[in-house]
Amino acid sequence: MTLIKTSYNRRSFLKVSAAGSGGLVIGFNWLVSCSPSAETAIKGAPKEWFNVNAYLKIGENGLVTIMSPNPEVGQNIKTSMPMIVAEELDVAWKDVVVEQAPLDTEKFVRQVAGGSQSLRSSWKGLRMAGATARKMLMEAAAKQWQVDASTLTTSEGVIKNAKGETLTYGQIASAAASVTVPEEVELKDPSAFKIIGTDTKNVDIEKIITGKPQYGMDLKKEGMKVAVVLRPPSFGAKLKSFDDSETRKVTGVSDVIQFGNKVAVLGNTTWAAMKGKKALKAEWEEDTPAESTEYHDKQMMALLNTKNGEPRRNDGDVDAAFKTADNVIEKTFEGPFLPHNPMEPMNFYGHVTAAKVDLIGPIQTPERTRRQVAELLGRPETEIFIDMTRMGGGFGRRLYGDFVLEVAEISKLSNTPIKLVYTREDDMTAGIYRPASKYKFKAGVKDGKLVAYHLVGTGINGNGWTRENWFPAGSIPNYRVESYGLDSNITTGAWRAPITNFLAYAEQSFIDEVAEEMGVDAVQLRLDLLEKAKSDPVGTVDYEPEKMIGAIKLAAEKANWSATEDGVSKGFSAYYSHNSYVAMVAEVVNKKGQPSTRKVTCAVDCGIVINPIAAKNQIEGGIIDGIGHAMYGDMTFVNGAPQASNFNNYRLIRMGEAPPVIECHFVKNTNDPTGLGEPSLPPAGGALANAMYKATGQRFYKQPFMQQQIKLG
Repeated sequence: MTLIKTSYNRRSFLKVSAAGSGGLVIGFNWLVSCSPSAETAIKGAPKEWFNVNAYLKIGENGLVTIMSPNPEVGQNIKTSMPMIVAEELDVAWKDVVVEQAPLDTEKFVRQVAGGSQSLRSSWKGLRMAGATARKMLMEAAAKQWQVDASTLTTSEGVIKNAKGETLTYGQIASAAASVTVPEEVELKDPSAFKIIGTDTKNVDIEKIITGKPQYGMDLKKEGMKVAVVLRPPSFGAKLKSFDDSETRKVTGVSDVIQFGNKVAVLGNTTWAAMKGKKALKAEWEEDTPAESTEYHDKQMMALLNTKNGEPRRNDGDVDAAFKTADNVIEKTFEGPFLPHNPMEPMNFYGHVTAAKVDLIGPIQTPERTRRQVAELLGRPETEIFIDMTRMGGGFGRRLYGDFVLEVAEISKLSNTPIKLVYTREDDMTAGIYRPASKYKFKAGVKDGKLVAYHLVGTGINGNGWTRENWFPAGSIPNYRVESYGLDSNITTGAWRAPITNFLAYAEQSFIDEVAEEMGVDAVQLRLDLLEKAKSDPVGTVDYEPEKMIGAIKLAAEKANWSATEDGVSKGFSAYYSHNSYVAMVAEVVNKKGQPSTRKVTCAVDCGIVINPIAAKNQIEGGIIDGIGHAMYGDMTFVNGAPQASNFNNYRLIRMGEAPPVIECHFVKNTNDPTGLGEPSLPPAGGALANAMYKATGQRFYKQPFMQQQIKLG
């Protein structure tokens, strides 16, 4: 059992307000306005709710509403976070109703969906919320029975004393609300968990599969107009003039508004607004030199080969080690721009009035977006209100609130409630892209050992293209890492597992090639390097070698790595990212002359697994995404314009091309949980490339693989 001070986040967590029904109720104004979802309540809506803290309230019939504070982007956080609160509260999950909390940074911790950090950063706060409520309920029951609270026990929403008498949480909730908030609470030992670690279905699954409104695109408001926006046809283009005379003739178009370098068409319906936009005539002029993929490639290759700046890491004497090496291996890997392509394109509702600004929709970063809207409109943040809907995918795109700024500006200029809608083409051609990048690796081998390693990374915008303290850092005595960026006017940003989504593939492919050159098994080489990093590390490392060793051994064991099978080629990969350790084996077979991934075996160390079924979903999604984009993903530019605009000319992996079998195995431990939204994607491309090499004899140095001539044996 663990003791935890409730002073953690006390300023936001613990507040006391006067209760209308007498006494003191610990709670918050917004909770008072929450209405329970009767259709999802097993017991039916209580007549009265008792607010215990920001995360939960208890009905007089024992029904418990638990708030899910973070944005739900498909990672199942809306289910997993309340599971943690319910565990420490010790209530039966069947008695729990989950509600999406609005943006309120005074009450909740880090309301962001990004970086696979939601559970990791909220773990203690969520446990404390449940444990605090449980202790207050027990104190209230102890007072009623005139006994010491330490003599009481709880189980599934029922408190029991030494005589065998019982009180339900609902029966004591009113009294508990007036109990002094404890300074310290006890957390359960993981061995006592009843909810955490069990497969728990998505709380919204029935609404999702029956098509009930859940997403931003579903939203409708009284008096709302729909806006679609004409944006520059290329990066670097500037609006010179436009003619909206034909647009205004379209039935249902209500207004046309220029804002900045764009033009918004407002309509009574989405269809009317889209027809109006199509009738717009606009002239554009180049504001900056138009860029192309060919230009980017040349400039980045020049950076890889000629730049000589300050290394980000430099252990030992790299140059001397390469001069004396028996064998030097040098390879370059190239990755393209990628759009995000969430299933639900960007959209948001906004209504700007003199009194306040209401914003509703799917956004991964509501707090930052609120600040940006406040700055744009010149309003205090206290007047900006953001409610979050579910998101039909994000992959990093919804980290950027540019579309929220757009709807706020259009609503202000039109003095109208607006729902902004992107078409698929808007989303793909005027988005924020994974930047193209390239890596040059060089390894030196002497006397059968890897003695020198040099990595140079480059990409579009920014210069943080490497993870210089991650594996294999710490395991090689002479180790240098450099990173250089190429400035561009093409908008770039985070894409699922930023940087590592390509770096991991390149690194893990290169290590596979080095192992072959050394004549050692690819798994054994990794284990040998990690043993060196564990027992006698060189410099600083930002990963735990022992955890990576555990994941590698588990994946190799479960995949039966050393066994061979006719017609099956295996590739290995392992990577640490977002505080989780993932190792995997991809198996490729010949399917009508083309490579086909028949199975992926994956081992993960992510600490305690909160909801195994959701964890597996995250891992499977990351693997399919990683394999799909390694095989097919590509976005090129000519004269500053994206060359793909919809799924007719942008290739995603198809259902029949996904691995039919993905096995997920977790390293069992009781460490605090880490994230899973991203960590399985980075190693997937490497495992696939290494398996395809076994199948074809061909190394893959450039993505997407399917643009190369592939011949299976």
